[in-house]
Amino acid sequence: MKYVKLPDGTKVPALGQGTWMMGSAHNRATEVAALKEGIALGMTLIDTAEMYGEGAAEICVGEAIKGTPRESLFLVSKAYPQNASRKALPKVCEASLKRLGTDYLDLYLLHWRGSVPFAETIETMEALQAAGKIRRWGVSNLDTDDMEEWIAAGGQACTTDQILYNLTRRGPEFDLIPWLRKHHMPVMAYSPVEQGRLLKNPALIALAQALNVTPAQLGLAWVMRHPDIMAIPKAGHVAHVKENFASLDIVLDDTILAELDKLFPAPIRKQHLAIL
Repeated sequence: MKYVKLPDGTKVPALGQGTWMMGSAHNRATEVAALKEGIALGMTLIDTAEMYGEGAAEICVGEAIKGTPRESLFLVSKAYPQNASRKALPKVCEASLKRLGTDYLDLYLLHWRGSVPFAETIETMEALQAAGKIRRWGVSNLDTDDMEEWIAAGGQACTTDQILYNLTRRGPEFDLIPWLRKHHMPVMAYSPVEQGRLLKNPALIALAQALNVTPAQLGLAWVMRHPDIMAIPKAGHVAHVKENFASLDIVLDDTILAELDKLFPAPIRKQHLAIL
């Protein structure tokens, strides 16, 4: 396993597990098995949110982690922006903890920007941290100007910005990722294979075949090519989890990276941060 170091020195897996669109009763057993396989392989960073299935994904994660030593896991959840207030955030955090079957979150994120003032959200995150409900806090889907405001509002202890980042979504490379590096905040990349759409790209398929890997593995290896970027792909089946895990063995040399740059050019100007 590769690891990414957080601002407080904690090391977390560079390859984690996402849970968007997970938790339906129909697929629950298969998804729980997939999450358990990932944990067994060392993909102990698990990302979820109260928004995912209105809590169903958190319940799915809670079932998957039963029997696993809590200290071996790194659980991340996110709060709706309308719930990021002084009054609502403690309540929804407690609800997430209950669904997950745990006493604390390793990381709690503001899912995206809403109308609640940043300063109020930060103050409440700090209170939850002081109470032992969360170990760390951060944000998701905030662009560079938003991050500037977040810091100005007192958010210097932000752990990460979870953003949409993959071969077809390279916009953050122009300004956001450099800004985050300057402030020692690693990136958590969601939808690292564009919710599967990237896997249908003919050019990527051809290059992956030439390298004897799958398009998903190539896309994941590219996202994790830097030591400060984590990837949290969703995998609903054990076989998919194993495929993702094998991406850690791929070494991308300069020739391969140059080819990927030709196929998926880096941004040459500011692009508004995309959100899925």
